[in-house]
Amino acid sequence: MDRSEFVDRLDERLRTDDYADVDASANGLQVGRRSGEVDSVALAVDAAETTIEEAVDRDADVLVVHHGLAWGGFDRLTGLHYDRIEPLVANDVSLYVSHLPLDGHQELGNGAGVADVLDLTDRAPFGEYGPEVIGTQGVAAEPYDADGLASRLDRELDTETQVLPFGPEEIREVGVVTGSGVDWIEAAAEAGLDALVTGEGKQQAYHEARDRGLNVFLAGHYATETFGVRALGDLAEEWGLETTYIDHPTGL
Repeated sequence: MDRSEFVDRLDERLRTDDYADVDASANGLQVGRRSGEVDSVALAVDAAETTIEEAVDRDADVLVVHHGLAWGGFDRLTGLHYDRIEPLVANDVSLYVSHLPLDGHQELGNGAGVADVLDLTDRAPFGEYGPEVIGTQGVAAEPYDADGLASRLDRELDTETQVLPFGPEEIREVGVVTGSGVDWIEAAAEAGLDALVTGEGKQQAYHEARDRGLNVFLAGHYATETFGVRALGDLAEEWGLETTYIDHPTGL
């Protein structure tokens, strides 16, 4: 497949341009040329030295990640920036990034993946971020209690979930904003949800969850954000490309 076609297909499917004014990440093709062929695609959550080097070792033509290298730009290509970008350029490996577009996509996104794990039905977009959304919400096929929902996350995401158990004992309506999503505690409470599932917390999240009467599940930033890139890998395979997933959990 032409590299330009691969990039254009992803941009269209993920609605990359729609997030351009709200996302600090430079989404889309972040490093590399649009010309050339793509036969092999590597996928990872983070663009870091380890994942970039592994993509090179696996002879990938493109590395697709959720967290890229450019967050508002940089002035000099030196130091850590150079150490990460140099192997991409030297080995003609393109870097494609999808941050908030891949959080908010209702089929391919990270939130959708967590919702699948929890068997949520009657789904709707959740987590407004400017004119867009970065999560999803739904109704549990069978109600959870806090221990049951945390155990499900632990088992399916290979994580250790921290629970702020301040909401209803019976959990049916759940919102999901992966990664760093505790800023949506208020929105979840106002929507009448029983729980919010996200990745990592902040100090004030404890008191806000308690004061608003909401269960909050902190299942890990990395653990909640593997779903989107894996889904893009499945999509690339449907397009006839070889894929490889580079797993590098942070435990955070």
